Amino acid sequence: MLKLERRATPSSIMSVASPLLAAVGMLITGFVLFKVLGKDPVEAFYLFFVKPVSTTYGIGELLLKTTPLLLCGLGLALGYRANVWNIGAEGQLTMGAIVGGGVALWFGDSESAFALPLMLLAGVLGGMAWAAIPAFLRTRFNTNEILVTLMLVYISQLVLSWLVHGPWRDPQGLNYPQSQGFGDAETMSILISGTRVTWGIVYALGLALVAWIFSQKTFAGFRMQVAGLAPAAAAYAGFSEKRNIWIALMICGATAGLAGVCEVAGPIGRLQQQISPGYGFAAIIVAWIGRLHPIGVVFGALLMSLLYLGGEAAQMGMGLPSAITGLFQGLLLFYLLAADLFITFRLKRVAPVEVNTLKPPVQAETAA
Repeated sequence: MLKLERRATPSSIMSVASPLLAAVGMLITGFVLFKVLGKDPVEAFYLFFVKPVSTTYGIGELLLKTTPLLLCGLGLALGYRANVWNIGAEGQLTMGAIVGGGVALWFGDSESAFALPLMLLAGVLGGMAWAAIPAFLRTRFNTNEILVTLMLVYISQLVLSWLVHGPWRDPQGLNYPQSQGFGDAETMSILISGTRVTWGIVYALGLALVAWIFSQKTFAGFRMQVAGLAPAAAAYAGFSEKRNIWIALMICGATAGLAGVCEVAGPIGRLQQQISPGYGFAAIIVAWIGRLHPIGVVFGALLMSLLYLGGEAAQMGMGLPSAITGLFQGLLLFYLLAADLFITFRLKRVAPVEVNTLKPPVQAETAA
C-alpha cells in the first residue's frame, strides 16, 4: 500500500529544475502523440519550435505574443506568492482594452500627443477597477476570489460584445462587430522594422525588473511573501491580510489592463469581439513555469508564446486541429504540477492495517 508523505526538506535544486522536467515530459508525450496520429514527429517539432523563430518576422511575432503573457503573468505571480488566487486576468485584460479603447474613440482623428499616454493610463485604471470588485468582496464579505474573478471574465467579454455590436460599432464596418480603427496618435509605434512588435514588450520587460525589485527589495513585497509561506506567522507579526489582498489584485489588474490596451493599441488597432485568444488564462501557466519569480516569468512567457506560434504553424503545415496548442499547454501544466507534487511529497510503502472481521462470541443469557 502506498501513501504520500511530506518531505522534511524539499529539494531547492529540483524546484528550479521542475519546469525543465515538465518541458521534457511535454516533448516526450508530444512525440508519442504525433506517432499515434501518423505524423512525422521530427517535422512536427520543427514546425512547433524552430520554424516560428527562423525569421526576423517570426521573432517579432514571438515578442508580440510574449507581451500580454508576460504582463499578465507578472501580476498573477506576485498575487500567488501571497496566496491570492486570481484567475481572472483575462477579464481584467478585456476591461483594460475596453477602457483604453474608449479613450481612443473619444480622441477620434485627433493628432494629440496625449492620446496614447492617456489610453495606457486608462487601460491600467480599467484593469484595476475590475480587479477591485473581487478585492472588495473578498475583504468585506470573505467571498472566494477564484469564483468571483472567473465570473467577471465572462461579464467583461459580454460588455465588449455589446459595445462592438451596439454603440461603438463602426458604421462603415460592413456590420462586422468592431469599432472604428484607431488613428496614428492612438497606436503604438513599431519597435523592430519589418515586424509587428511594438514598444509594449519594452514596457513588459521593464515591469519585470520593477516586479523583481518590489518582491525582493521592498517591505510590502516581503509582507506578501510571508503571507504566502506562513500565514500564521504573518498574522502574528501584524501583517494585514486585507492589505495584501488589495495590493495583489490591484497589481494584477494594472498589469493585465496594460496588456489589454497594448493589444488594441498595437497589432489589433481597434476594438473587436475577440481581443485575446486566452492570454489571461495561459498566463496562469506562465506564472507557475516561472516559479512565481519575475525573471522566471519572462522565460515562461517566451515558451508559452512559442507554443502559440508553433500551434498555428502546425495547423497550417500539417493540418492539425487548433486544439493542439491547448493540448501542449495542458501537458506542460500537468507535468509541472506532477513534478511539484513529488518535490514536496514522496511515495512511501506502508503495511496494510489488518482488520479483525470475526464477530465476538455471543454470551449465553443466564436464566433469571
